[in-house]
Amino acid sequence: MNFRQADGTNSSSANALEIRGISKAFGRFPALKNVSLQAKDKEFLALLGPSGSGKTTLLRVLAGLEQPDAGEVRFGDEDFLALPVRRRKVGMVFQHYALFRHMTVAQNIAFGLTVRKRSEKPSKSEIADRVAHLLQLVQLEGLDKRFPSQLSGGQRQRVALARALAIEPKMLLLDEPFGALDAQVRRELRRWLRELHDRAGVTTVFVTHDQEEALDLADRVAILKDGQLIQLGTPNEVYEHPATPFVYDFLGQACRMPGVVAGGRLTIGDWDSAAPAGAPEGPVEVFFRPDEVEFAPADGQGLVADVRGVAQRGPDVRIDGLIGGEPVELQAHGPSLPQGVSPGQSVRIKPLRPQVYAAG
Repeated sequence: MNFRQADGTNSSSANALEIRGISKAFGRFPALKNVSLQAKDKEFLALLGPSGSGKTTLLRVLAGLEQPDAGEVRFGDEDFLALPVRRRKVGMVFQHYALFRHMTVAQNIAFGLTVRKRSEKPSKSEIADRVAHLLQLVQLEGLDKRFPSQLSGGQRQRVALARALAIEPKMLLLDEPFGALDAQVRRELRRWLRELHDRAGVTTVFVTHDQEEALDLADRVAILKDGQLIQLGTPNEVYEHPATPFVYDFLGQACRMPGVVAGGRLTIGDWDSAAPAGAPEGPVEVFFRPDEVEFAPADGQGLVADVRGVAQRGPDVRIDGLIGGEPVELQAHGPSLPQGVSPGQSVRIKPLRPQVYAAG
């Protein structure tokens, strides 16, 4: 999996975001529970989690669309929650574009500037220059006179991003901006969005439920579950050192089985090996990635896996099997199948990088 290795962000606090103890309930449903996190100046922060985790509610609090029940938000040196929405200088992009269908591309981009009160509104020539610059930035030159209905989904989302940037925001808030697009367009726009963020030089908070998207795009990733912050770190940190079984399972395909750690040894079924450093003693849950295994013949060392099915696509092989009666999906790479990997046969596997958590 490719993802950003380090945050590479500016430590300046000019446009740093500080969220402290934010809680929000809708009736009896607690959408956010004492969430605290930070985004550095010009950092790209991803809020990642399943549906109902609270990530969009937190974004709406930042945008001024929701008022929290408790907590505070500071952006730079300002009490952000005390500012009226129009003074927050926030650009927001939604999943479904929210473009004005009766306006051209240029008119949509300019909208946030044209509705300012007279004392703050730029001149017509300044607005035209700003629109031309943004059309170039989002790679839509020559499409200024088209209407949204004449654009592809990816082009519409670029217009929405240009409109958000037109007001020269200090912070850009993106709520599942690629959710309505097909997989290929999402991948193309993902790279482009990161480049756009770097050129625009704004602090960006990006909501997604797509793990690969978050790991590829963000400087740091905040993982939420049931309204709580579970882990915050660089993509490499959260993927290589997941804090909980939930994080491990959520960030990629995982095999999971019970084990026991005693005296520095890990036992899973009839296989015994050295326990990973720092593994807790006693009953544990063992996780490993399906492609991070070593195969051996049935009379070798490792866990016994009974092969039920094999699907090969080029050099990649997916193996459906049973370990201790529990179904697992394993992966192998190479021009040929490992020895003994065929339906109805048994092989041994060794997890190469098991992650061990105390059994809950």
